[in-house]
Amino acid sequence: MAEVEERIVMTPKGKTATSTTIMVERRKIVSQEGNVHVGGGQHSGIVINKDTRTEDLEDTQAHLQLEFKVFLVNAQTQKHTQESRQLRFWFQSCVPEKERIRGAQEFFKELVAPLEFPRDYVGFIKKIMKMMQHKYKMLSKTEVELRQLDESEKPPTRPMEDQKAELSEEKVLEMIESSYPNPITVHDMAKRASASLEDVELFIAALTQKGLIKPMAPGCFTRVVQNETDVKVVRQMPTITTNKQPTIAIITAHYSEKLAVDTMIENQETFVRYTTVGGTYGESNIYTLGNIGAHRVVCTKLPTVGHDRSASIAAGNTTTRLLGTFQKVDHVFLIGTAGGVPQYTDYNKHVRLGDVVVSAPPSGQKFIYMYCDSAKTLESGSYEFETKSWGPPDLSLQNIAYQLKQQGEEKGGLTPWIHYMTEGNNKLSAQEMDFSRPNEDTDKLYMSIGGSDVIEVSHPLPPDGSENIRDPTKPRIHLGVIAAGRCVVGNDQMRQDFASQLSVVAYDQEFDAVIESVYGNRKDQYVLIRGICDYQDGTRNKDWQPYAALAAAAFMKAIICGMEPPLDD
Repeated sequence: MAEVEERIVMTPKGKTATSTTIMVERRKIVSQEGNVHVGGGQHSGIVINKDTRTEDLEDTQAHLQLEFKVFLVNAQTQKHTQESRQLRFWFQSCVPEKERIRGAQEFFKELVAPLEFPRDYVGFIKKIMKMMQHKYKMLSKTEVELRQLDESEKPPTRPMEDQKAELSEEKVLEMIESSYPNPITVHDMAKRASASLEDVELFIAALTQKGLIKPMAPGCFTRVVQNETDVKVVRQMPTITTNKQPTIAIITAHYSEKLAVDTMIENQETFVRYTTVGGTYGESNIYTLGNIGAHRVVCTKLPTVGHDRSASIAAGNTTTRLLGTFQKVDHVFLIGTAGGVPQYTDYNKHVRLGDVVVSAPPSGQKFIYMYCDSAKTLESGSYEFETKSWGPPDLSLQNIAYQLKQQGEEKGGLTPWIHYMTEGNNKLSAQEMDFSRPNEDTDKLYMSIGGSDVIEVSHPLPPDGSENIRDPTKPRIHLGVIAAGRCVVGNDQMRQDFASQLSVVAYDQEFDAVIESVYGNRKDQYVLIRGICDYQDGTRNKDWQPYAALAAAAFMKAIICGMEPPLDD
């Protein structure tokens, strides 16, 4: 009786003028018949069908798929042809979902590693077969579709590495807005930007002339806010009558986030208490009071948020002062931007720029925010994380968010936050501010493939035969854990692993001190709502920040309008 052997079998599946589809599968076979080539020597165990065959081929839906683009240079014409290469993966039935995701991404990274990237089709297919044969035994089948796209005389543009931005008028304004409501000195700006005092003063003069900033004392400046004449500068907050006491506190960190939230508030009153020049971080406060729906709210902006300890302490102190000043507050909203965790192979879970993430616990858990204090690599190659987590005792706000998300995904379902975004954008446009949605082409997705090398990959497509539920002009809503911690955010593989282990959907800029203050003040209902503006931690992509902030503010308003009206005292 002939011995049954496991072979890696390649079969051409289809060909058109611009595309080729090839299937590579793991099969146990006795003998080969027909027009085949059986490998020997170092290629033993590999079988190549020379004829295209479509009958008797299993046609179940792929478990995962991943698409990327390569640029081929014609040696004769020197023209660049863009080609899409889509990989579809089928796994052995015993492989759990999380291992499938990690396995597909590791397979892809190894396949496209720059030093060993196959230069032709034959080498590309051969490498897939060898990897399936020797290392990725979890895969039962891989399908490759190669499609020619367009031709160009210019080479592709590459993603820019993070570079220190040169000093500019925009950069100086950004530093002043970041510090607001604290004034900031020219000396501090020069130090932060590694620039000369003279260069900073040049841009300060231009911004002052445009009416965007104002001096608070010699060499010390702050932002001129919209409707500046309506802002009341006070030494202490005046007493607020009982019926005007806010029951909802809204905390923002960036200037654009505060502007976005303010467009959602009616009957506004803004109070600013400035510190004396030379005062410590966090002593200046801004409070905007007003109404959202049936509720009284107060919104503040944190002083400079950053990774240093003083910024973290200042943010926590500002939160404590806010909740101490307005003691009727029962609900706390943290509104702003964050970096999404891309799901390269899963369309339904994939988070894109402009989407909104609401902090909510994963199934069977209670935490909504996770801070990673440290991480170390174990001998096995996996990671061990030291973390701290927080979760509200009452998930009423998360429940409203879930109901709104479900409602918005139904055909013809109501999406009030889209209306609020339009209203908010119109108000901001009237003030000559652009919070509109950037062009979809700017939403580029890259995957790290080792060292400083990255490759552009396509956003995942809906599974074959299923409907594309994403509207490219509107944000999708996601619920999940939001995390922070520079030790994981700065490492691509660690960030993905941490997200996979703990169901993290987005990373923000370290708000652990803020949430610790909310927790310490015994607020049972709190939620973070983040608009996605990059794929890091919400600080890297200035183009998407205003739109993402507006999307988060609008969804916040939808939740507040879905809450029960407050009871009269």
